[in-house]
Amino acid sequence: MSSWIATAAEIREIDRRAIEEFGIPPSALMEQAGFACFQAVQEYLSKAGRTVVVCGKGNNGGDGFVVARLLREHGRAVACFVAAKSDSQLSKDAAEQFSRAVSAGVQPAFAESESWIHELRKALQSSEASVDALLGTGASGDLEGLVKEAVEALNASGRPIVAVDIPTGIDCDTGQEKNVALHATRTVTFGLPKPFLFQGAGLENSGRWSVADIGYPESILGPTQALLLSQGLIRRALPQRGVASNKGENGHVLVVAGSRQMPGAASLVARAALRSGAGLVTVACVESVCEAVAAQCPEVLFLVLPDQNGLVASEAAQMILERQDKFDAAVFGPGLTHEEPVREFLRAVWKEWHRPAVVDADGLNAAAEGVEMPHRECALTPHPGELARLLGCSVAEIQADRFASARRACTELKHPVLLKGAYTLSSSIGQ
Repeated sequence: MSSWIATAAEIREIDRRAIEEFGIPPSALMEQAGFACFQAVQEYLSKAGRTVVVCGKGNNGGDGFVVARLLREHGRAVACFVAAKSDSQLSKDAAEQFSRAVSAGVQPAFAESESWIHELRKALQSSEASVDALLGTGASGDLEGLVKEAVEALNASGRPIVAVDIPTGIDCDTGQEKNVALHATRTVTFGLPKPFLFQGAGLENSGRWSVADIGYPESILGPTQALLLSQGLIRRALPQRGVASNKGENGHVLVVAGSRQMPGAASLVARAALRSGAGLVTVACVESVCEAVAAQCPEVLFLVLPDQNGLVASEAAQMILERQDKFDAAVFGPGLTHEEPVREFLRAVWKEWHRPAVVDADGLNAAAEGVEMPHRECALTPHPGELARLLGCSVAEIQADRFASARRACTELKHPVLLKGAYTLSSSIGQ
């Protein structure tokens, strides 16, 4: 199922609207959030298993108090530790849930003495699972004091950890790790998925994750700046072949890819084009590459281009341009290399190319070295290194916030951009 992805600011606005416009009490949202985490932690417990719930001062801690209370009410052994000196430091909503937990028989341990962290470590060693309810999606800055010590104790315990909304120490919007960050086994986030689940240290630190419905009205859950695509949505977007259609009626893709050193690149692109539904695929490259592709994809057509030391020669451009009206779209770049003859070839082709195109790999490298890309519909598919070269920055800068990098690239390069990675991000003009 497709879902919008919410930043910390966006989910904060959703929370505000749910409370102020729809009259949903914060306690009701907190109750549903805590119940979802309670259900998750039970996956790791035996019948007599004990859970340690570690709460912070704010609303994330309030969710943790709900978890502790529900465990107690269901006959589960639970120890609750609070990274605060006393209940007077709790937020209003967290204090309300603290009182309810105490009334249910939970005995939260506040950090009234230096032995608190020692008691927490001891409790963790005799538990089957734990719950991180220290900091939520709005937290910023490095961890320090009791929160930092609690995260280190949780990480060192070796027990499964369920993170409430977000692992403490992970930035919600970038997924970057602060000075210390929790390594969750399971993360239950609320309302909508967040960017940290798809980039940075958040990818690893979140463990297995799920999104819990905590009662936000459907009408306020988007749109946001990013959408998580589902298989179903993608399938519906693809054109359907007519039952009586033939290959000539289902598109003809030109693949300009490969070199003597990298013939496999052309094979991979040709196979992908065929699997995506293209009726016809033509591979244009030097003879050795065409022979390699023919051995794997006998249904592919070929345009053998002039060879210059195993690379496409610059004079091959005219052969492509003379035939471009036969094709509905093209892919340029994989495995071509970015030697000077290839750059000259691409410069000449792209100057007069008027069909939709995908520019990848060495096509992007040529663009980064000053070769002007086609002016018609053109999608760019870089990995972080290629995008860094295109934007004149470091890979670290790209990876620091992949969502922002994809949007920046789309704006500056004036083409749709698909940024590859563990989760691939796509940004279109106008996003």
